[in-house]
Amino acid sequence: QVILSYRRDAFSRLKVKNRENITRAMEEQKLQVIFNSNLLEIQEDKVIMKIGEDVTRSIENDLVYIFAGGELPTQFLKKVGVEITKRFGYTVRKHAS
Repeated sequence: QVILSYRRDAFSRLKVKNRENITRAMEEQKLQVIFNSNLLEIQEDKVIMKIGEDVTRSIENDLVYIFAGGELPTQFLKKVGVEITKRFGYTVRKHAS
């Protein structure tokens, strides 16, 4: 299962093709989108997510991808121990187990 956390209540500035792909993946139950959410903590096997103003949820995970706006805070993330891999124009076709 793939879960997409999005901090606003709806997608903005999506390209048409991306919106179609996301909608199709949701309809096929391959993707769950959680709007109004932010990650509070990333642990080895789970993430802690804040949803809305009042809900905190723990979600088990195998892998976390972070897509953080236009400019990634690389130095900060490296300093706190987050491994950064930059790949532009690269598509992941299959998750390696």
